[in-house]
Order: sequence, then C-alpha cells, then structure tokens
Amino acid sequence: MSKVLIVYATRAGGTKKLAEMIADGIRAEGKEVEIKPVTYIKKREDLQGYDAYVFGSATYHGSMIQAMKKMLFMAEGGGLNRKPGAAFGTYGWSGEAPIRIYETMKNIFEMDMVEKPFRVKTADITSPEVKEQAEKLGREIAKKI
Repeated sequence: MSKVLIVYATRAGGTKKLAEMIADGIRAEGKEVEIKPVTYIKKREDLQGYDAYVFGSATYHGSMIQAMKKMLFMAEGGGLNRKPGAAFGTYGWSGEAPIRIYETMKNIFEMDMVEKPFRVKTADITSPEVKEQAEKLGREIAKKI
C-alpha cells in the first residue's frame, strides 16, 4: 500500500491540526499516512520509504520555524525528486512559510507538486471550509501517487 509522510513544525498546535485534516483526505483515498513533528526527522534515512511527502510549518517572524528549515537543508539530495509533494502552513498575519517550503520542494528537490501551497490563517483553523480544503489537498496528493 502507498504511504505518505506528513512532517510539520508548529508553535501553538494549529499546523498539527492542519496536518491531521490533510491526513484524513489521504486516508479517504485508501493510502497510509504517517504524521511526524519535524523534530522526529533527524537524518535523510528518516525520509525514506514513502511514496509522497507533505511538509508544513507555521510562519514565525516572516519565515518557517527553524527546525523545518534545518530539515529541508538535510533533505536536499535525499532522493525526493519526482515524488509527489505538497506544502502547507498556518500564519497569523503574513504566511510566507508554506510558500518557501513549496518553492524548495518544487525547485530544489524537483518534486511533483500539487498546484500551490496551502495557507491557513490560524484564526480560521476550526472553520468547516478549512477542513474541507485540507481534506481536498490530502486527496490530491494521494491521487498523484
């Protein structure tokens, strides 16, 4: 069975909630999914064995959380090229993190990305529309496998 890895970095828990919603969409397409906080990814080998990847971070002071940035540097050259990918994240007022993650995955890792990064204002995380959009993203990534 195909397996998707979701890795997230969060400050207040919103990005983790978003990861769980995306995972629901992946499961709805009959794929396995593992959700891991970025601190669990210590070496390139921790990223091996998956058919697709979804990386997300909250935006903090205009950038992704440092642990996500470190993981992306470590992942470069880790064999993710041509794999399906998606990027997501939450933000309070600016929202750059998911855009930068997406661009890294697409341009540096040369991954087969979904159409655009998924960005959610933290205040909207509990809305039914966000849940619907997150699950849609999960289904889209699962269908790319």
